[in-house]
Amino acid sequence: MTSNPPSKLDRTRCFGTGSPLYEAYHDHEWGVPVHDDRQLFELLILEGAQAGLSWETILKRRESYRIAFDDFVIETVASYGKRKITTLLENKGLIRNKLKIQSAVTNARVVLKIQKEFGSLERHLWGFVDGSQLQTDRFSAGDVPPISAESTRMSKDLKQRGMYFVGPTIMYAFMQSTGMVNDHYVSCFRFNAVKKL
Repeated sequence: MTSNPPSKLDRTRCFGTGSPLYEAYHDHEWGVPVHDDRQLFELLILEGAQAGLSWETILKRRESYRIAFDDFVIETVASYGKRKITTLLENKGLIRNKLKIQSAVTNARVVLKIQKEFGSLERHLWGFVDGSQLQTDRFSAGDVPPISAESTRMSKDLKQRGMYFVGPTIMYAFMQSTGMVNDHYVSCFRFNAVKKL
């Protein structure tokens, strides 16, 4: 016997209800394990860009970021020079913060070194959770911590390697978005679905 997916009316979400863009992100991406280096790099940069802003603000600009940053091809972003950075700072579709734009390039260069050392960015980052998604039992926003022991270790490691905008809070949000941790509320229709991935 197979169960049908819940209808839109039956869907209890952790967040996003009322915003089609945010709903789609919650329903299809948030908490789903990401193992592709390019996708991990994209989320790493977007989470850094989000610092001090709402995630919905970044989602609205996501396509602009993908176009401006050459679909987040790590080698390409790592090769950006001053002229390209100036062009990015003039792009109204991005968060035009010089430190955040520059950090994307710096972080891409660090990622190349990580890939050389560990074989992939995925292998290194997922190593902080022993290669498998951390399962939680959250009932409300009050149950979700801003950081974890894993995000703190990850942050320290990446900072020591020369990355920017990778503080423990940003890295915990990154862990949530890349499915390193399943922080969907127990009442959320995605909780069990993500748990089985």
